[in-house]
Amino acid sequence: MATFNNMDLNLLRVFQAIADERSLTLAGNRLHLSQPAVSYALGRLRHIFDDPLFIRTKEGMQPTPTAIELSKPINRALQAVQDALRHTERFEPSTSTRVFRASMTDVAEMMFLPHLCEILTEQAPGTRLQVEQVAPAHLEEALRTGQLDFAFGNLPALKPVTHYELLFRESYVCMMRKRDGLPRRRQLELDEFLAMSHVLVESAESSHHQVESSFRTLGVQRKISLQIPHFTVLPRILGKSDLVATVPQRIAKLFQVEHPDAFAVYQLPVDIPAVDVTLHWHEGFDSDAGNAWLRQIFIDLLQQYGRSS
Repeated sequence: MATFNNMDLNLLRVFQAIADERSLTLAGNRLHLSQPAVSYALGRLRHIFDDPLFIRTKEGMQPTPTAIELSKPINRALQAVQDALRHTERFEPSTSTRVFRASMTDVAEMMFLPHLCEILTEQAPGTRLQVEQVAPAHLEEALRTGQLDFAFGNLPALKPVTHYELLFRESYVCMMRKRDGLPRRRQLELDEFLAMSHVLVESAESSHHQVESSFRTLGVQRKISLQIPHFTVLPRILGKSDLVATVPQRIAKLFQVEHPDAFAVYQLPVDIPAVDVTLHWHEGFDSDAGNAWLRQIFIDLLQQYGRSS
């Protein structure tokens, strides 16, 4: 039976290594242990959890349902120990091997992640950035417990319970394939907008839900011909159809840069309020040197985008 008193932290490290490598030999190499030592540790883990945990197959050591269920909490526990030990160390970006975790949407990944990776490669090549998309309802707990270092986006519910920095305000535009017969004005008329067939991007980003709510409040009922979960495929869809999409202005600019002369961009025919884009972290990590270092990089990079809009 698994109890706190009979659990050895090193056994959890063996569990994590086998789960990652799917091989006792590779797990031993990673931990600098012999294969018999890894086998012995796995035997102890099987006894403690009363489950085989990993089964040998042609594809390697495959986890059982119990092992899959245990994997996330064990990883979190080991990360928490690493975080605790890190408080005794001086953070030095050039030599650090720290793992940072951030929640951002597909929009943020497309716009900012390449530039962020370039900075990290230059200044902190040994660090690792783990990007996740966490449901808004779980963000506060993830930041509070250290499962996440940062959350980025339009996240008004986090403002009362976290520290945050306003990065920029985002407005929305409509975008479509360039073709004959399109208006030469900068803004579409409402009847033109409503006559078009639309792509609805059902992103997890709350700002997009805010925009959709604004349309409903104004009584704007578009003809939705296609609904997709993210923006990544949008340029190819618009490029092969006469559909129109309502998108963040910065995404429209990015698509125009990547596909010169392919798209026409118009102001919306109704007044949709701009949304705040913010960076959030928990007050418990406000003075953490690594958190503060990467936080400032985020702020400098993203505020630069705000000024260039």
